[in-house]
Amino acid sequence: MSIPNAIYPGSFDPITYGHIDIVRRAKKLFPRLVIAIVANPNKRPFFSITERVKITKEALAETGVCGIEVISYDGLLIDCAKGIGATAVVRGLRANSDFDYEFQMALTNRNLDSEIETVLFMTAGCYSFLSSSIVKEVKRFGGDIDSFVPKIVEEALARKF
Repeated sequence: MSIPNAIYPGSFDPITYGHIDIVRRAKKLFPRLVIAIVANPNKRPFFSITERVKITKEALAETGVCGIEVISYDGLLIDCAKGIGATAVVRGLRANSDFDYEFQMALTNRNLDSEIETVLFMTAGCYSFLSSSIVKEVKRFGGDIDSFVPKIVEEALARKF
């Protein structure tokens, strides 16, 4: 029985310590973990797809997380997962509201390809409130985001604002 490769998809606009917590924990279970940043046409991202990939790579390096590939994709997650040979999708849960959405997505993905499983990680309690949207809002209004994101992310946000 082989150990599966996994994909951790999201918009990562920008990556937070909550995301990095999930990455660290998933990395322990999967020999290959790929962060796949979606170029979602339905969302209006703060950072471009190129910026998000660069910031994510730099944030991982800053926090000492090695051996993680970071790619971008558009289209269906299942197609991206198959393209990189992943048999597991990693997702993080912060609150009950996340579960409803993730449950729906997991069932949809299973319907599209029953060979790819979804693995849900409960976030660390200290990050249960944290989202990229909150980080951007706090920074926009001059708040301190040191405990939410790596320095590279804070600097990228400061340049944008």
